[in-house]
Amino acid sequence: MARTRCSDPVVGAILASWRYDISGISPEMRRDYEQHFVECSHCRARLKFHRGLDVSLAVLTSLAVIFFLFALATILHIKPLEHVAFNILGLDIVSMYQMLVSAGIAGVCFSFIAFLLVLTATPLPTYLTGIAARRSKLIEEHLPETVRSPRSR
Repeated sequence: MARTRCSDPVVGAILASWRYDISGISPEMRRDYEQHFVECSHCRARLKFHRGLDVSLAVLTSLAVIFFLFALATILHIKPLEHVAFNILGLDIVSMYQMLVSAGIAGVCFSFIAFLLVLTATPLPTYLTGIAARRSKLIEEHLPETVRSPRSR
């Protein structure tokens, strides 16, 4: 990716400043940029990298939400924590659980906010919708005529 150069540096600079996101521009302009993606392997690779980065961020933040929810669900079922809190740290059981539950709730809230920020700051919803539409069209093309939806007729 770093060894190739853009075939049109002006268009490449515009696309780079937009993080290779053309989902919010007019269809007339989009045609030109889509044609550039077809012709320029450098920009096509950068587009693929940026969309992969967006998907990775969304997956990581959603996994963080799931892990914090799992931690909250298991806090009450771990008895060794009671031993550590009472004997080693000198805490009482109630304050330890309050501290862990507070940390778990804060983690869920922070992770969920990060997930929402990733979804709003990146073109990921548009990208995933496009992928889903293309996949459904491919699946529909392979279905028998009697099973296809009326939409495709």
